[in-house]
This record gives sequence, C-alpha cells and structure tokens, in this order.
Amino acid sequence: SMSQPQRLRDESDFDQLPGNIPVSATIADTEEKRGFIDYFRFVIEVKTKGGSKYLIYRRYKEFFNLHQTLEAKYSPGDLERPSPNTCVLPSLPGKIYIGNKQEIAESRIPELNTYMKRLLHLPAWLLLDETLRIFFYQTDEDSQIQPRALRRLRPPTRKVKTVEPPKMDLFSSPRAEAMFDFRGNSKAELNLKRGEVIFLLRRVNADWLEGTVNNQTGIFPESYVKIIKALPESDSESNGGGHTYSCLRCFLLTPSGVETRDVCVQEDLSIQPTYNELLSRMRNVFKVEDIALNYRDPEGDLIRILDNEDVQLMIEEGKRQKGKVKRPVNQFSWELHVTKAFDLSVYNFEA
Repeated sequence: SMSQPQRLRDESDFDQLPGNIPVSATIADTEEKRGFIDYFRFVIEVKTKGGSKYLIYRRYKEFFNLHQTLEAKYSPGDLERPSPNTCVLPSLPGKIYIGNKQEIAESRIPELNTYMKRLLHLPAWLLLDETLRIFFYQTDEDSQIQPRALRRLRPPTRKVKTVEPPKMDLFSSPRAEAMFDFRGNSKAELNLKRGEVIFLLRRVNADWLEGTVNNQTGIFPESYVKIIKALPESDSESNGGGHTYSCLRCFLLTPSGVETRDVCVQEDLSIQPTYNELLSRMRNVFKVEDIALNYRDPEGDLIRILDNEDVQLMIEEGKRQKGKVKRPVNQFSWELHVTKAFDLSVYNFEA
C-alpha cells in the first residue's frame, strides 16, 4: 500500500491542479453518425475538478489514438525499473473488425468506462498531459450538439420516451412526389419508390433535399422528384436544427467523360475523414471497386492519395484555395477526383 508521505504528496499535487481538469467521465449513450461511413460514437459526461459538467462525443478510433499517444510517451520500457516520467497505463479494449456496429459499440461501454476511470486516477502530473486534456475538453462542435434523451444517466427502470415525429398536415406541408426510384448509397440517403410522397424538411444544397418518407428521414436528389409544394425560402441551408449536412463534390474521371456527384454527410466541415472511409464511400457512390483517389493541385494536375497523410495534405491545400473558389456555405473546401485504378492517362506526366 502507499506510504503516508507519498499519499499526502499525491493529494497536494491534486490540490494544485487547475479546476478544468477532468476527474470523472462516464458514457451516457451511444449515437449513430452518418458520416463518410456510418459509425457509432459515445456520448460521454465529463465532470471537472472545479465542479462543471459537460458532454463530449468521441468514437472508438479517438480512444485508440489517445491510447497510442499516451503509450508512446509514458509506457515504461522496463517494468522492473520504472523511471520518474513513466507510468503503467490501463489497457484499452482492442479493435473489432467484423460485426454489427451498434452491438460492438454497446458491448464496449463497460470496458471504456473502466478505462476512463483508471486513466483519470493516474498520477496528477499525467492529468496535465496535452493529449489527454484535449480528448476530454468540450470542443465547439461538442457544445453545439443537441443532446437527445440520454439512456444511461437515468435509472434503467425508466423507459425513455420516444419522440413522436410531428403530425404531418397533409395539405399544407411542403412535399414532393418521387418521379423515379432512387436507391440511397448510405444511411443518410433515402430510398424512394416512384409515386411516393416525401415531406420536405429543408434544402441541403443546390441538388439535395432532406425529407421524410415511410417514417425514414434522409436526403435525396431533387432531380428525382416533382415538387408539389415548395419549402419556404427561409428553410434553406442555414437553419433547420438537428443535423447539419456538409457536402463533398466528387468527380469520377473515365475515358468517356466526367461524372459529378455530391456526397452529403452529417459531419462538421472541419472533419478529416480517413483514407479508408473515403475509399469505401467512393466505391459505393460510383459502384466501381478498383479506384484511385486524387485531388487537383493549384496547377490543375491530379495528385494521387494513398494514405491519411495525403488526405491531410489535400485538406490543407483546399483551405489555402478557399477564398479563390466560390462555394456554397456547407460545401467542403476540398474535392475528390476518382479515377479507375489502372487508368494512368489522367495524370500529367510531361515534365
């Protein structure tokens, strides 16, 4: 057990920590995000030393990255002779590659709760670590999310009320009729059958609308429907609570021409998706397996993207070009150019 002087030193170290240091963190719920891929993230209630409470939203990948960074910095090389700036970290549940995403997320809750509890009980000097503090800080994006009824913060006996969708007034509501069948390529996109009536919620961008059909809410291309009663102008991109969509302009370049698509996701414009997320989404959008991802540099040449670092370079290049290109407010400042993997004719090889 811990010696008296050691315990007193730890307590006084703790007393000297700033008030915004997290002292406990508990998962309150999981929620689905319709991003470039559909994933679940954890809604975490954080309490600080100073007594404030707030919610943050993190996915497993962010736990994993946090853990890897802390391991690299603090794991003792030699367990027999720990040096002063090392510390044995709690273990994080491993990656799971196959299975129902919701069930995987749910099954991780107890382990992640234990992980966070152990992490926040490590020595005071480690609680000041930048990476750890950033993970538990409430970002602007965290603070803007409207929390829904959280399950785990309540005694489990009480049933959570499901929110009834507003009763649709059939004749005064903005609505459209599907002129063609449309198959969405992600959970954010609706499936439409010809002849169905869709209640319109808002305009997402020039080509996409959000609406409700058969108790499903999602987005669909305006070109597939006939507008019966238009949305009022005020319900366009800017407001409409709930989720905001960000739209990515994508091009498929083939010898026979260019196909253009907008992919709209429930993500903040500042998101940096992974290479694999973009790859799997583009395969889905253009229905082609063997593809390469690219972006255009300021000279207009295609640059091949091969990993997450290339994605970051593309996004940084997009930010630099931001003022020079006029785009809708909710469009990413970067664009993806998809090519067939073996079609090298699209690259500019002249030196």
